[in-house]
Amino acid sequence: MGLLYTKFYLDFDENDWKQISNNPIVFQTIKDNVSIDIEESSHKSYKLNFKKGGKLHMFRVTGKFRLTWDDEDVL
Repeated sequence: MGLLYTKFYLDFDENDWKQISNNPIVFQTIKDNVSIDIEESSHKSYKLNFKKGGKLHMFRVTGKFRLTWDDEDVL
């Protein structure tokens, strides 16, 4: 399972992602090979590529967001 913390809310392209849950917040890809750029709290940047149906979970934690995903969802 992947885990990153970021101070920034992520924008999800409606052509690539759909929100499937509000509590907790979960986004799912609707296409294959969807990429997302994330700058974690320590300012290191990551680019993740998700398979179709891959999910990204976002939890609000004091002053930042905790992002998690299953490794099998990432290319």
